[in-house]
Amino acid sequence: MRIISANLNGIRSATSKGFFDWLSSQQADIVCVQELKAQAADLRPDMLAPPGFHGHFHYAEKKGYSGVGIYSRQIPDKVIEGLGIADIDAEGRYLQADFGNLSIISLYLPSGSSSEERQQVKFYFLECFFPHLRELKASGREIVLCGDWNIAHKEIDLKNWKSNQKNSGFLPEERAWLTHVFDQVGWVDVYRRLHPDATGDAYTWWSNRGQAWAKNVGWRIDYQIATPGIAAQAASASVYKAERFSDHAPLVIDYTT
Repeated sequence: MRIISANLNGIRSATSKGFFDWLSSQQADIVCVQELKAQAADLRPDMLAPPGFHGHFHYAEKKGYSGVGIYSRQIPDKVIEGLGIADIDAEGRYLQADFGNLSIISLYLPSGSSSEERQQVKFYFLECFFPHLRELKASGREIVLCGDWNIAHKEIDLKNWKSNQKNSGFLPEERAWLTHVFDQVGWVDVYRRLHPDATGDAYTWWSNRGQAWAKNVGWRIDYQIATPGIAAQAASASVYKAERFSDHAPLVIDYTT
């Protein structure tokens, strides 16, 4: 089973840059996308349901903003849009698809980099989301949470960690929260399970400033975080960088289940 996660930074933009052409050759079973920056009326049929896939989406109320989606070969048994928290769900940040005992979640955590107000929104999301992560873990289901978490966990997860310790995405409180997700609740960072020491190859996002892409001055903020059972089935993980569809790169993980 191949699962791909990709922040598209606008599905229409990524389409024009060849994302779906690339996807057609990837033999993926499930694809989680984030930052659609579109509503249903904005999407062409090939974006709503690429050949061989069924598409499901959770759009933001604000036009041209946020939004997540899941493409799957199989029709899900159940789809859950949102967390049931109105102000969070208005931003289109959580979509869950259930297949038997397996749940796949496309997730887009807020960024706090634009203002202190948005950083507080991010902290509020983390506070609300932590109990939900506990409930998911306790459900007995196998679960993979895919998406842009907007947090680099450790120093090896970004190039310029020293100068970013007071910046959103690498704040001590954010990093500690992610540590609790792994160490207290028991979720597994699948890429790090397979590549515990990778640095530059692990980055999934690059700023549009200062030739960050050319110099590989990146951050690892896109994850597949899973329950231990399915995490142990992960056989390979890679970040696709041969083409650019967005300021993020797709994270591709193969599971033997």
